[in-house]
This record gives sequence, C-alpha cells and structure tokens, in this order.
Amino acid sequence: MVRLKSGFNGERAIVIPQLIIKIMEKDPLISMLHITDIGYYPKASHHFRERKTPINQYVFIYCVDGSGWFRSGENEYNVSANQYSILPAGIPHAYAANPDDPWTIYWIHFKGVLAPHYAQKVAHPVDIKPEIHSRISNRIALFEEIFNTLKAGYSNENLHYASSLFHYYLGSLKYIQQYRNAGAKEADDSNVVDIAIHYMKENIEKHLTLQEISEHLGYSASHFSMLFRKKTGHSPLSYFNLLKIQQACFILDSTDMKINQVCYKIGIEDSYYFSRLFHKIMGISPKEYRKKQKG
Repeated sequence: MVRLKSGFNGERAIVIPQLIIKIMEKDPLISMLHITDIGYYPKASHHFRERKTPINQYVFIYCVDGSGWFRSGENEYNVSANQYSILPAGIPHAYAANPDDPWTIYWIHFKGVLAPHYAQKVAHPVDIKPEIHSRISNRIALFEEIFNTLKAGYSNENLHYASSLFHYYLGSLKYIQQYRNAGAKEADDSNVVDIAIHYMKENIEKHLTLQEISEHLGYSASHFSMLFRKKTGHSPLSYFNLLKIQQACFILDSTDMKINQVCYKIGIEDSYYFSRLFHKIMGISPKEYRKKQKG
C-alpha cells in the first residue's frame, strides 16, 4: 500500500517503505538510481527540516515559486524561484521556506550507484529560468508521471519505469542545454504571441502580472496587450486564466488530486476563487466536471 504523507495545504508526498527500498537496492537496474521519497509542497509556510545526523540519500529540491534557504555542512544558500539544488548524502543539512514568501517546491530523496554523478556541481542553487526554449512544463509533467507511477503501486514494472523516468528527469537538468535544444523553435517578432503563450505555460503555477509578461518579451504592456488581443481575441491575463483552467481540467481528468491540490498546481491559492473561475469558464464546478468525466 502506498503511504501518502499529509501536512501543508495542497501537499502531496509518497514515502516508499523500507521493504521496497531493499528490493530496489538488489535490482541490477533500479539500484543504479532509485527514489525513496517524493513530494510537492505548495506555499509551504513554516516548512523547516534539520538533519544533524546525516542521511544516506541525496535530497533534490526544486523551487518553482517563493523562496527559502538551505544549509549543507558549512555552506548556506538562499533559494529563489526557478532554482534547484541537490543536497549531498552523508552531510548534515537543514532547509526552510522563507516565512514572508514561502516556497513551492518539488522534492525527491534518492540513492543509487549513479546518484553522485547526477549530484555533481549542483550542491548550490542552479537557475532554471523560463525562456523561449525552456521546457519547464514538460519537466513538471514528467515529475507528475513519476509520482503517479509510484502512487499506483510498487510492482516491479512500476519501479523500473519510475527509475527510467527519473534518469530522464535528472538528465534534463544536468544536460539542460541539450534538453532545451531538442525542443527549440526559431523565434522572431511575428510570433511574439506564441512566445508569450509558451511563457505562460512555463509559469502555470505562478501568479503573473501583465507587466511581468510584457517585460519578459521586451514590449510595453499596452502594445503587447494590443498584439495579443488582436491575435487571440482575449486579453493576456484572461488567456492565462484559460490556460490555467485547461490545465486544471487535465489534472481532474487524469489524476485523483483533491480540489485544493489542483488549484495550487495552477497557481491559485484560494480554492473558492478557483471554483468560481472554473465555473465561469467551464459552466460547471470542478467537482461536477470530474463527476461528469468519470460518469
């Protein structure tokens, strides 16, 4: 049975039993790289963890919003949005959310023969900034696939598949330029709206302002809004909300996440506002939508 932890509002986490970890450590393929714990903490106020006694796992922390800090041995770093780090195994560490701007993080504890290889040179915060060729939304979808595979159970096939996906996931970070180049498209002034939509999708878990979007593209807010509305028929922020609800529909269709978990995944902290926005766009509530899709 999969053990799910509970704590922060919207949190999801899986702790893999020691019995299963021992099985993975004996498997010739999975022993190369395997996950022991995995989770997602949105707006994790008061999140703090200190381990004075070192653990034998590497700790991957990917901050997508907000900020925090971590200490590994004698080194301490501030962490901001769009940064990741891998805390080395065997060294005392501590980490916490910024109380004034709590982080939203994806995190994974992992082990294996190849774990040190993926952890090289990332014991400090490394940037993953959204840009024209970034593929952040793809990587987040990959995390969800790993999570859902493990949540489905610990069959040999699930464990092997999750381990294979995790190789790819870490590879997309270690070889980030190759990962971006593989999905790169040429850009020019004629497709500024397409670039803007890509940027919105890369930041689907955040609350973006019109100013932030237009500045990213190098346009004034008014000129960008005119170009965007002319091509799409919507204002930029209205379109961003459409993308958020589209993503919410996908999550409701493909997972069993609770409504309060879904709203955090699209950057809306207030579940009541999320339900009102969902109803305005889709004509029914999130609960009714899920029931209809599965009915």
